[in-house]
Amino acid sequence: MSNETATAQAPEKTPEPEPLPHGLGVSLPAADARAKTEGTFPYAADLWAEGLLWGAVLRSPHAHARIVSIDTTHAREMPGVRAVITHEDVPGAALHGRGKADRPVFASEVVRHHGEPIAAVAADHPDTARMAAAAVTVEYELLDPVTDPEQAFEAEPLHPDGNLIRHIPLRHGDPEAAGDIVVEGLYRIGRQDPAPIGAEAGLAVPRPDGGVELYLASTDPHTDRDTAAAAFALEPDRVKVVVTGVPGATSDREDQGFQLALGLLALKTNCPVKLAATREESFLGHVHRHPTLLRYRHHADAEGRLVKVEAQILLDAGAYADTSSEALAAAVAFACGPYVVPNAFIEGWAVRTNNPPSGHVRGEGAMQVCAAYEAQMDKLAKKLAVDPAELRLRNVLATGDLLPTGQTVTCPAPVAELLQAVRDEPLPPLPQDDAEDGWLLPGGPEGAGEPGAVRRGVGYGLGMVHMLGAEGADEVSTATVKVQDGVATVLCAAVETGQGFSTLARQIVQETLGIDEVHVAPVDTDQPSAGAGCRGRHTWVSGGAVERAAKMVRTQLLQPLAHKFGMSTELLQITDGRITSYDGVLSTTVTEAMDGKELWATAQCRPHPTEPLDDSGQGDAFVGMAFCAIRAVVDVDVEIGSVRVVELAVAQDVGRVLNPAQLASRIEGGVTQGVGIALTENLRTPRGLLRHPDLTGYALPTALDAPDIRIVKLVEERDVVAPFGAKAVSAVPVVTSPAAVASAVRAATGRPVNRLPIRPQAAVVTGQ
Repeated sequence: MSNETATAQAPEKTPEPEPLPHGLGVSLPAADARAKTEGTFPYAADLWAEGLLWGAVLRSPHAHARIVSIDTTHAREMPGVRAVITHEDVPGAALHGRGKADRPVFASEVVRHHGEPIAAVAADHPDTARMAAAAVTVEYELLDPVTDPEQAFEAEPLHPDGNLIRHIPLRHGDPEAAGDIVVEGLYRIGRQDPAPIGAEAGLAVPRPDGGVELYLASTDPHTDRDTAAAAFALEPDRVKVVVTGVPGATSDREDQGFQLALGLLALKTNCPVKLAATREESFLGHVHRHPTLLRYRHHADAEGRLVKVEAQILLDAGAYADTSSEALAAAVAFACGPYVVPNAFIEGWAVRTNNPPSGHVRGEGAMQVCAAYEAQMDKLAKKLAVDPAELRLRNVLATGDLLPTGQTVTCPAPVAELLQAVRDEPLPPLPQDDAEDGWLLPGGPEGAGEPGAVRRGVGYGLGMVHMLGAEGADEVSTATVKVQDGVATVLCAAVETGQGFSTLARQIVQETLGIDEVHVAPVDTDQPSAGAGCRGRHTWVSGGAVERAAKMVRTQLLQPLAHKFGMSTELLQITDGRITSYDGVLSTTVTEAMDGKELWATAQCRPHPTEPLDDSGQGDAFVGMAFCAIRAVVDVDVEIGSVRVVELAVAQDVGRVLNPAQLASRIEGGVTQGVGIALTENLRTPRGLLRHPDLTGYALPTALDAPDIRIVKLVEERDVVAPFGAKAVSAVPVVTSPAAVASAVRAATGRPVNRLPIRPQAAVVTGQ
């Protein structure tokens, strides 16, 4: 046999498999990605139980009315109906609410907003339940609704607690200070809905001990459990919330009133009850972003440096307080934006109206004021004949500067670096004159006017948000890490809402313990509380708790080896599943070192405390802040007012990139949400009544509306007080992108653009 033949018949060497992504800083795939793409992810709407009944809720068709009588006779007599409940059937606390307990479980004497729950029904079929709910007869005495928040100050009290929820008068610096240049503006921000992509649904199962288990897509299970237990007149340990798959959340996703009705029906019938809201019911039930009225006056010197900012900010809280107090604090504190302002005088109010309730929606408070103060910066630049980016650079905040609240910015604040990055990025090319480029015109080839009517505009937005809770909120999370047989398990009640916590927890344990196989246990209230899934909390406090627990397990693992070899644990390292010493004497696998033992540890993470704002709006109210700069490029048809967002260039302060792919998707999602706020999303409520509460009448941006989003710079300057040094990344692009889009439309049209979303008539230029 020739050498050539022998070589041809030699077996090929099997290539080494590619190593899987591992630890922090890599794009580890999400654990639930396959289940979601294959349709096997366990959403609440898919749950089932033996003997299941179906629930339905009767809601008020009026924005404001006195309830004269409620007659449930016809509903109770319908075949298949098992229970009808009203306010009389609430055994415990009749009021609930996330920020303040001021909202009735079921209205009894007065309805204060369109969609307020009146009664609930359980039946053996969903259609029967809905027909029975409609058969409940309610006699109303109609009252005039108060829908203008400015009128709420003089109107009769809409609630026993009055119409004023909170007033913050911020005083900072010299009230007599004045600038050479003064610009003023009046701005209005509309009502946006979080519009969760999955239906709000839940299952309640009564327990033999008289308690109940609630299966919900909750983002704050322990708070929901405690609220439910109070309404049910049960001890908290007799109410269990089990978190089902959450199909994404950018707010307090689940309506608590929905959960309470569900549990009460299960307790009343002693049967499992399922409730799945229609899209209309979802719009009626959960909270929305605060509509806001803002009046601003900016003073600057002849060089464009800010001297004083005066502002009045009025938040429409709707019928109930919810988290309006927290939203107002953010709006007032960040009313001047990421700029150095030596003198600031801000008046902020949150008031009740008969509009639908407002509450926590990503970037609340900060988003509304960002749109206003950036419009003011554009006005200043125009009046001074200065480039808008240059004017902003002359005023940007940096680490060590003071906020108008008197708090020193101790975290990294690379605002100038972010702005320079987007300003210096090359602009996108103009469309070419051919048939294909018709799709690149505002409105598409059939919707646009003449190409000659299209103008391009470039605008800027600088935004900031706070991370974690504020004003003395006790931010704490608990996590347990267990390791056995080479497999690690994380137990933490931090809900995966799409922010990537489950993936991050796996990466933390991989990094710390060198174990590839890491599982994150399902969440329920038998675990210690981890708090709400908002404002980057879980990256910070829950990720920090997981890291501490994993390090404690690491010490348990390494101490026996260190003792045996006469060295400290600091001289040992774990890499790719192997434990090695600094001198190479020790080399073993993690599995061998475990020797069949189970190791576990529980730890907490609690950031440094904050304090409430005082009577002058002063105080160290925030744990940390994140910043973003966005340059928007838009094309506007100035004859018909249609707007196409061509590109958004983003530079963001992220602290540290923990998962590149995940981080990029969070930024892109936030930017796209902001485009919807800028151009299309407006939940209209004439006389307090929701108009077109569906996804036909409420226009979310689709893939065709999403612009090119280019992340041009991520500044990784670690925040030393945050675990891993990372910052929240989702909220600040939502806050910043609407302001940037509005700025670009101003540049294209020369119009003031003082309302969001931008109406077509606001972008029309007459006399063309």
